[in-house]
Amino acid sequence: MQFRSYMIHALEEAKLAAMRGEVPVGAVVIGPSGQIIARAGNRTRELHDPTAHAEVLAIRAACAVIGSERLIDHDLYVTLEPCPICAGTIAAARIRRLYFGAEDPKSGGVLHGARVFNHPQCHHRPEVYGDLGAPEAETLLRDFFAAKRL
Repeated sequence: MQFRSYMIHALEEAKLAAMRGEVPVGAVVIGPSGQIIARAGNRTRELHDPTAHAEVLAIRAACAVIGSERLIDHDLYVTLEPCPICAGTIAAARIRRLYFGAEDPKSGGVLHGARVFNHPQCHHRPEVYGDLGAPEAETLLRDFFAAKRL
């Protein structure tokens, strides 16, 4: 089977999040047959919910679609390295593979900071692939925060 990236769809969700005034992070959950099961962008401000990160919202929606709290054989594409909250959610949902764009040295929880999947108490470790679509994701984030500083 040939690899197909779904990062363009996560980037679309990140752009929509930015248009809503949210930090531009987007995520999509891909099912075992290669179909998009769920997609989301950040909505923390809109929903007044500190857990309304793109990854968490996409995982919640995907679980509702398939009728299970486990997303075994599902992949997650997200534009930014997941934070510890999102990494914990990814582990709990048993996501098969995580693909992310930009690294997050300040708040990341996969390659930086808490490194959730490396913790001995982490009960599930997805395959992790970073730096997928990173330049566009980084540009979205940089431009968003630069506009906030004006």
